[in-house]
Order: sequence, then C-alpha cells, then structure tokens
Amino acid sequence: MSFLPLLLGKATALTFIGEFMDKLDHDQSNWKAQHLPCESCGSSDAVCVNEDDSWHCFSCETHGQDYDGEYESGEYMTGQSEQKVLAIKTEGIVGALEDRKITSTTAKKYGVTIRRNNDGSIKNHLYPYYKDGEQVAQKIRDVQDKDFRIEGTVRDAELFGMHTVQKKGKYITITEGECDAMAAYELMGSKWAVVSVINGASSAPKDIKRNLEFFNDFETIVVCFDADKAGKDAAKKVAELFPPSKCKIMSLPDDYKDANDMLRVNKKQAFMSAWWDAKLFAPDGIVRGDDMWGVVTEEINQSFVEYPWQSMNDLTYGIRTHELITITAGSGMGKSQFVRELVYYLMNIENGSNVGLLMMEESIRRTGLSLMSLSANQLLHLPDVHIDKDELRQHYDATLGTGRVFLYDSFGSNSIDNIVSRVRYMAKGLDCKYIFLDHVSIIVSDQQNGDERKALDEIVTKLRTLVQETGIALFLVSHLKRPGGTSHEEGGMTSLSQLRGSAGIGQLSDMVIGLERDGQHDDPVIRNTTTVRILKNRFSGLTGPACYLHYDKDTGRMVEVDNPNDAGDDDEF
Repeated sequence: MSFLPLLLGKATALTFIGEFMDKLDHDQSNWKAQHLPCESCGSSDAVCVNEDDSWHCFSCETHGQDYDGEYESGEYMTGQSEQKVLAIKTEGIVGALEDRKITSTTAKKYGVTIRRNNDGSIKNHLYPYYKDGEQVAQKIRDVQDKDFRIEGTVRDAELFGMHTVQKKGKYITITEGECDAMAAYELMGSKWAVVSVINGASSAPKDIKRNLEFFNDFETIVVCFDADKAGKDAAKKVAELFPPSKCKIMSLPDDYKDANDMLRVNKKQAFMSAWWDAKLFAPDGIVRGDDMWGVVTEEINQSFVEYPWQSMNDLTYGIRTHELITITAGSGMGKSQFVRELVYYLMNIENGSNVGLLMMEESIRRTGLSLMSLSANQLLHLPDVHIDKDELRQHYDATLGTGRVFLYDSFGSNSIDNIVSRVRYMAKGLDCKYIFLDHVSIIVSDQQNGDERKALDEIVTKLRTLVQETGIALFLVSHLKRPGGTSHEEGGMTSLSQLRGSAGIGQLSDMVIGLERDGQHDDPVIRNTTTVRILKNRFSGLTGPACYLHYDKDTGRMVEVDNPNDAGDDDEF
C-alpha cells in the first residue's frame, strides 16, 4: 500500500484506504451467506450477509442491519474461512450528539465520536466496539437516513459500553441500541452501568450468551429493550439466560418506544420510576399474585343467555361463551333433538347469534328439515305430513333462511385437523358465537392408528384451545360407555366416569350435561320424558337433576314438565 501516496493526493489516499478497509470487511471470508437476492435493485445474487446479520449488496451498493430474506447459515456459500480481526481506531471528533440529546461527557465516556457536514450539522455517529481492550470495529451510523455500516468485525466483540464498566457492581442495565445505552446512563444520573447489544433485538440473545461471564458479578440485571413486540420477545429470551431472581424486565411508560425517546423529552423521573418498578422475570405461565390487579379487574368479553328451559338456569346460570359444554347420553336418548332445540332457541332469541352445526351422523337436508320442523311444530320429514310450499317457505325463512345458521356437509375428510379447521372458520370467518359438534366419537372411530383414546384426547384438547382462542361456546356431543347396572336405554343414571374413550373430555369441559330416559317404561309419559342432569359445572359447582323435558311426538318439541315420578326420586333414571 506504500505506493498510494505517490499516485494520489493525501486526501484521496485516505478515502481510498477507507474504501479498501470497507471492501475488506465485505470479503467472502467475512460472510456467513452470499449470492442472495436484493430487494432494492432486484439482483438475484448480489447480497452477502455478515455474521452479525448486517448485509451488503454489491450490485447497488446498499446495505443494512438485518437481512429480511430467508436463508440457512452457509447457504449459497462457495467457501468460508476464518475471519481476520483488524485493530482499528475510531475516527471523528468528541462532541455532544445534539440530535439525540446526549451530552459530550457521556459520548466521551463511551468513546463515541461524530462527523459533521459543512453546515455544522452532524453527519455520522461512530460507535466503537472492543475486544480484550483493543478496538476491533466501529459502527458508523448516518444521521440523515439512519443507515449504518460496520468497519472491522463485531463477530467476537464485547457489548457496546462494556469497556466503560467495572467488573462487578449492584446494577447493570442492558439496552437494545447504542444511543439507548447512553440515554439510559444519563437518565439514571450516570450512576449505574449500562451496555447495549450489538445489532438490536434479533441478535440480543446471541450477544448476551457470548458475554454471559461478564454479568456474573452483578447482583441485578435490568433489561430495557424497545416497547415493540420484537423488543418484548427478545427481552424474555435474554432474561431466560440468567439465574432466577437475577434479571428484571423494564416496561417503558406512556407509549415511549425506548430510553432515548424519554431522554429527548427529559422524562428522567418517569424513566427512573419504570426502572425501579422493573419486574423480576418469570417464565411464561408463572404469574405473581401481586401483579394480577389488572387481570382480576379486567372486564372479560363473556356473554351469556338463558337456556330455553327455566329450571336449567337455576343450576347453570345460563349458556356462557368461552366455554366447552359436553352433552352425553346413551344411544337413542334424544341428544340430537336436545341440540336442535338449543340451536332453534339461540338463533331466535332477541338479537340472535350465528350458529354453526357439524352434525356428523345426518345429512344437511335432514338437519335443515329438523330445524324447520321446530318452527312448524310438526315433523316435516315424515311421509304422512303434508304442507304446502308457501307455508314450508315460511318455516324455511324462520330458520335456515335467517342467514344465521351454517352447516358442515361432511362429504370430505373428517380428520381431526379438518374438523378443527372448520370449527375455527365458523368462529372467525362466519362469526358463529355458538357451535355444535355432534358427535365427537365418529371423528376418531376410523383413525388410522386405531388408538381411540389418544385421538379423543387430541381433538378435545385442540377444541378446548380453540374455545379459548375464539371465545365461542362450543357444544360437544359425546357417547357413553355401557354401565355395569341398568342400561342407559332403560333409564340408567349418567356419570362422568362413563364418558366414552377419554377422561380428558370430562376434565377439559366447563360443563357436562347428561340426558337420561327409560325408553322401555310402560308409562308413555315416563317413556318420553328426559331427565337433564348436570354432571359437571365449573362455573357454579352446582350439579344434579336440572329439569325434565317431555318429547311431544306430534309436534316434535321437547317441553319442560314436572318430574313424572310421583315419588320425586330420580335414582330410578
């Protein structure tokens, strides 16, 4: 390089050397991926990505901090060799970062310098990075376009500001950027140590992991990352690297994005309050009781309506959204008719809601006619029932024609994932507040692995998660196992232990409703009266017989009646 001054003027030579050094940093030995596409110029293979995720396009000469494209480390590489670390020295002059409200004293402490334009305004910030007491890189940030480039390498560099910190102390704060580190340092009265990760939230866990030993001698670590989603997620990942009760996560007040935002408007007191109030990190799922005031006072968007049979409401307090309700009974006990009554009622109450139906054992035509039958008070599917088309249309308009009923035509795949996706679509895409699945056993009966219990656990778990996700009320029809004594078809009492296939159904349900009827009794009233028994009630804890519903074979309706057993002892059911 000694021939350069002979060929070029001094200023030109310095410029050339700077460009050479920059190009050296872009040598393929420094890149973890190359020949990637560039969104700026459209080149298909001109971008290279460095170890710190900074990138450079050799076609249009644009560069940036984080490459947005997807790639695997080493992808498109023709070869990779050990990167050479260069000792460099930060250029520029010491001065206040007026654009960031950072004093010259703080800038000098951190070794940050500036370059000015001809008009005196700041052109660049220059942030030094060190390794074992020797500067190995400088990050040059352009004030106007906020872009930056790195001279040297930060692959093995210490965190920004580590060279200013004593090796032990009571507190140390970690920020997401260099200016935030200096801002936090000033906001805290230059009292406690502050460092920054190298390349923002994306590199934070990796940067901290590489420097974990440095933090061992500090009593408390406070993470002060940006208030956006990326910053919050990165803060949790960083906190997980430290022992329990050592790391706190700070929440910035009043919608401030970062520490530097607060310094610019002189919010020292607000910052310190937030800093002192930083919460000890706990893994997801662990919540402190004294942090739950907002949780217990929050209004939950849970609505409820009454059941169509008044006596049921005395035990259940009505139908609530955000709940999984299981309906169970023996074969031929009227589960489907019970469901139809609920559907017809829910769609016709004041300001009726959209209702979704997945009736797996009958055609959508049969389901549709059954709903219309409730409006007509006669069984429209029977051959001896005759009704003119105009009247039929009236009942259609009162049920299917309302636009509030959506049915699943189960002609395709009935796999678990397919059914769950249909329920989700009804909830989110069709705004169905109430959804009925009749019945769950048919979905798992033909699973290829043959493990019905495992399949039931899987689908009920997924459906329960879906209830929490969407806020719907999901009615799930399930079959019972045969009891040891009196059969369900002869009035045997239902119980949670008889739920077919999986204990998970009972465990995950908010409410379980059992239907009981002696279909062989000599008395036609008893023979056609169903006992509705609440087997589980998470909301109030009240269980037992809720009401008695008589099936009118002429109208096809279930009507609430008194207990048909004169003695009032429903143990016979």
